[in-house]
Amino acid sequence: MFATMNNIPYLLGDQFASKFTWFPEQASTFAAENDWLFFLITWICVLFFIPIAGCLFYFCWKYSKPKGQKAESNTAHNTPLELAWSILPSFFLVAMFVIGARSYLNQRTVPEGANNIGLKAFKWGWTMDYGEGIMNPELHILVNEPTKLSMRSSDVIHSVFVPAFRAKKDVVPGRYNYMWFEADVASEKVSAEELEKAKRQFEMNGGGVWDYDEWQFTPDGYRFFDLYCTEYCGKNHSVMQTAVVVHSTVEDLNAWIEKVSKRPSDQTPEAWGEKLYNQRGCAGCHSLDGSKRVGPSFKESYGNERLLSDDTTVRADEDYIRNSILYPKKQVVKGYQPVMPSYQGQLSDDDIASIIAYLKTVSDYGPKAAAEVPKAEETTEE
Repeated sequence: MFATMNNIPYLLGDQFASKFTWFPEQASTFAAENDWLFFLITWICVLFFIPIAGCLFYFCWKYSKPKGQKAESNTAHNTPLELAWSILPSFFLVAMFVIGARSYLNQRTVPEGANNIGLKAFKWGWTMDYGEGIMNPELHILVNEPTKLSMRSSDVIHSVFVPAFRAKKDVVPGRYNYMWFEADVASEKVSAEELEKAKRQFEMNGGGVWDYDEWQFTPDGYRFFDLYCTEYCGKNHSVMQTAVVVHSTVEDLNAWIEKVSKRPSDQTPEAWGEKLYNQRGCAGCHSLDGSKRVGPSFKESYGNERLLSDDTTVRADEDYIRNSILYPKKQVVKGYQPVMPSYQGQLSDDDIASIIAYLKTVSDYGPKAAAEVPKAEETTEE
């Protein structure tokens, strides 16, 4: 979809219908102004480059001497010419600075009343905080409404970049950073037939991680804009990517938030656990086929004896998995780095129980099929 070294073809391939074919679609209030400024600076550079380069070649030809002939001094002084080429370009430089500064200050000044969404960056994924404990790796916002991202990193420097919005900002550990934008193009929703066809094909392929590149829409059927990290942050930097969906109405946005906030009553814990595995960044670090990634494979997880970094062993039972989700740096498997972020406060008891139920179905150790885990009773708000 948008790996750092491979993102250019996607930026080009998505934009053949765009006014500027080498730019992404203009999908925010910043886009048109930034593109206009970019082309203004580009054409000013071309305006100066062509005559300067032409004079360079002309002088090389006119004043060349045969080999061995002594060079002659031919210096002259022309005050009006020297003043002209020193002062006139300054007007262009000042104009570019003023326009650029105004655009920069506009992007750094968050409007009052902007919708605030928390963003957490980690190696190698994103978590969006919609409030009330609702987390999701996808960024869902409202069209024609300013959105503010309150961003933090749990490990190293990352960088949020949404090409279609012309918005980019570093995410630095140990502090909060902010960025805002106002999307003015709503995401389309694919037809029910197209979505059903994709889901059938997805299931026939064995499920796993939803391929945004292949389908070009989210598992919920929304077309999306790319969001990815542009600050090299380690081994799997190229997979640090997600989707931005712009909803046309607040009712549609709230319906999506309600849908992802808790397990549907008709969905088994195993199925919900699989969905969380794909949505919450587990798939980026833990494989299902036994291959080694940033973290141990889930194929060898539940029921297996784990050798920890302190050379003690522990059985990967329900309690161990729960503690690994909430306190991941307490019992680190030997041979792996303690880089997993804590999901404390981000997953409910039912979410954790569902993940455990799913891990039982994919593990080669212990029972392959888990008994259905009853859905945790909802606690009343204090």
